[in-house]
Amino acid sequence: MSAFEYLAVDSQGRRISGTLQAEARPLAVKELRQRGLSPVRLGEIESTASTHRSAGKRLSKRGAEDFCRELSNLLAAGIPMSRALAILCRESKRRGAGVLRAIHDDVTGGGTLAQAMNHSGSFSQVQIAMVRAGEAGGFLDVVLAQIADFQSRERDLAGRVKSALAYPAVLATVSTGVMIYLLVYFIPKFTVMFADLGGTLPALTRGIVAVSDLLIHRGAYVVIALVLAALLMRRLAKSPGGRLRMERVLLRTPGLGLVVSRLALVRFSRMLGTLLAAGVPLVASLRVAREALGNEVLSDAMRIATEDVTRGRGLARSLQGCGQLFPLSVVETLAVAEEAGRLEKELIRLAGVYEFELERQMRTLVAMAEPLLLFVMAGLVGTVVIGMLLPIFTLQDLIK
Repeated sequence: MSAFEYLAVDSQGRRISGTLQAEARPLAVKELRQRGLSPVRLGEIESTASTHRSAGKRLSKRGAEDFCRELSNLLAAGIPMSRALAILCRESKRRGAGVLRAIHDDVTGGGTLAQAMNHSGSFSQVQIAMVRAGEAGGFLDVVLAQIADFQSRERDLAGRVKSALAYPAVLATVSTGVMIYLLVYFIPKFTVMFADLGGTLPALTRGIVAVSDLLIHRGAYVVIALVLAALLMRRLAKSPGGRLRMERVLLRTPGLGLVVSRLALVRFSRMLGTLLAAGVPLVASLRVAREALGNEVLSDAMRIATEDVTRGRGLARSLQGCGQLFPLSVVETLAVAEEAGRLEKELIRLAGVYEFELERQMRTLVAMAEPLLLFVMAGLVGTVVIGMLLPIFTLQDLIK
């Protein structure tokens, strides 16, 4: 039994609000109608305990992708929404089946699919905004297919990056283990030997010995400091100001910043082109597509461009101030397409072109990261080894 908060209108047009108990949303709607009320708004009141229970029953990323793709296929075949959701609930035997039933109940109870997906907690705000636009424009099956395609591309890209970085990660782990062994077990014995001989160690060796002493006598404090630093960085990344600063630094990073901006360009262009092709107005399409950027710095720049379009300025001219996101060649291309009345087709074409370029840039970046990591690890281990070998050159003089 769930509690629902409602706002309804009676037969005389008076607004009445209150709460009632029902097994599901459709039964709550039926109860209100039996009372002679027409529901205007009906929302489930979730307790803290139920919120914690539902938080652990979200769809996985793969499950959310499968849901969007399968629902898109069913809707494209002409199957009504409620029946399509019932089919998915009946065929689902995987984890998250309860989420699908909750979405089905929300939609059959009078809610929209975007609202139901938002309540489930399994979909991002960008995906929910896309679905909301698809429902408003009557092209929901197209939007759901786009969401599934986006998730599939991002998963494939992440898989390629992880596969390419597997060897450098193993190398970094082994190198870190070797350095810890040298600093904790070998360096102390080396230091004792020179202390007995009464020699003075070189500056580099003394620095390495100091790091060794720190790990041996203050190792727990070092671990705690690293954990606290990681937590602080994570907290800063979640705060609005900290996220903006980190994204600015990321965009200015050579190589990586270009990849981030190209990824945002691909998402924005494909989203905007799809929405325009479905007949969604330009301003509404811009607002939804701006949410797909995934970067606050670029999103702020697009907000200014959207305001310019709202005031009657052309899209291409409005995008001239977003140099980090739109190269001059893209702006000129969109200007010509805007004049010719084929803006949506050109946006989708540009998304395909820059998606291919993005994959090439990602492969190049990963290929450059591997030797760079090798160089860094070799430099660190080599520094420790050289610091150990320097005193050996003076060993004969100390013995005399």
